[in-house]
Amino acid sequence: MNYIEVKFTCKPNNEATSDVLSANLAEIGFDSFVENEDGITAYIKEELFDKDKIDAVLTDFPLEVEITYVFEKIEDQDWNEEWEKNYFKPLVIDDKCIIQSTFHNEPTNYKYNIYIDPKMAFGTGHHQTTELVIREMLNFDFKGKSVLDMGCGTAILAILASMRGANPILAIDIDKWAYDNAIENLELNHINNVEVRIGGAELLGEQTFDVVLANINRNILLEDISKYSSVLNKGGDLFMSGFYQEDIAAIRQECDNHELVYLSHAEKDNWTVVRFGKA
Repeated sequence: MNYIEVKFTCKPNNEATSDVLSANLAEIGFDSFVENEDGITAYIKEELFDKDKIDAVLTDFPLEVEITYVFEKIEDQDWNEEWEKNYFKPLVIDDKCIIQSTFHNEPTNYKYNIYIDPKMAFGTGHHQTTELVIREMLNFDFKGKSVLDMGCGTAILAILASMRGANPILAIDIDKWAYDNAIENLELNHINNVEVRIGGAELLGEQTFDVVLANINRNILLEDISKYSSVLNKGGDLFMSGFYQEDIAAIRQECDNHELVYLSHAEKDNWTVVRFGKA
């Protein structure tokens, strides 16, 4: 199957831009994304490629950013091999957890062996924010707790929560490709207590949770913190990541307005994860 590779250059380039651009491109048929220093490289099946649709996405882009792009046809190839060679390498965290794909042959003598076939989409654990959340999760007691994973992507956090004893688990993402990939990865890891839904915080209602995991971006988090609080049980924990250290003050202020008490945070390369408790 032939693909079209489209390289988007974003000025300025940041995670919020990458997230929104990827989500909008997914709606018009793009199924794989790679982040880079200048923006993102996206892939779409040749028969689905429509330059007019791309131009419409950029014309209606909601953020203040200049985006340009170039594209070329990529001949049929082994995409797993290409991903393994260029992007996705096995990742070991705290000598407790290894994240790899089915095309890797790394040792499996870790406490948590997670297999992720990301189809060239982000969510492999290599981004600082995902790694930060995983480190927090490895030191948190999930046994018997209900969990909400917002912006689940490949479902890597939901998978780890299940392995650490959480039950039940709800995973939500706005993208169809994330939904499909999450289900595939759950099956790959023999996880059967995670429900996956397509959508955003509008899906949250009467069901409540002991733990909420939200690794998204600053703007969406600020918009949805009130909804996370409304479904978080008293005494529950909210872990959020996807933003920089300098954003903690704004996140903390919004949490203060919704019965969420700051507990701790951790940082890596100026990215951060923050933990709040429900008063």
